[in-house]
Amino acid sequence: MKDTIPTNQVQELIERGIAEGYTYEAYRALVSDLLQEGKSTGHEQSEALTNYSMLNDRRMKRWDKTLKIDPAIQEAYINASANVTWLVLTEGWCGDAAHILPVLHKLASMNDGITLKIISRDTHDDLMSHFLTNGGKAIPKLIVYNQQTKEVVNTWGPRPSIATAMVQEYKATHGALDATFKESLQGWYNKDKGKNIAQDLLSML
Repeated sequence: MKDTIPTNQVQELIERGIAEGYTYEAYRALVSDLLQEGKSTGHEQSEALTNYSMLNDRRMKRWDKTLKIDPAIQEAYINASANVTWLVLTEGWCGDAAHILPVLHKLASMNDGITLKIISRDTHDDLMSHFLTNGGKAIPKLIVYNQQTKEVVNTWGPRPSIATAMVQEYKATHGALDATFKESLQGWYNKDKGKNIAQDLLSML
């Protein structure tokens, strides 16, 4: 996270993001509507990004129908004392986000003290530039924000902890991520079913 922007300016950027943010349902509708026009979210438009968005839209539809949270984790979220906004920077073409956002939505819906808002990385570039991951604008990026105290409680992303470890290990061995790894990562998301994400974020409440 950069420290070159004054704290009050970061607060202003976050507050603007929350005010302009989409609910999960509105974000899903936005992605779907843009696909009807052959577009993706974000400033850059290409056939490849549109195809990624189309694939991700199908993934999210599947998760919306099939995702079930472990009962013990669900109880922990229901009983958690929370008063935060989960502000997520993302884009429709992001493969990780397609697996992560449905889980965030499901978890946030379990507790009235958690509000989920979703914004475009490209539209909120100043905010994104303050919450970099290893110097890059990696998404999805979650900002956990207390609107009463105007404090950033924590940040999370762009991947859950186990997936992050998988990425680091593969890069250390192979130098870069390739199609083989990306396929194995998709398989991991499908098998994990949001459990690692839920555990990561529970520790932040």
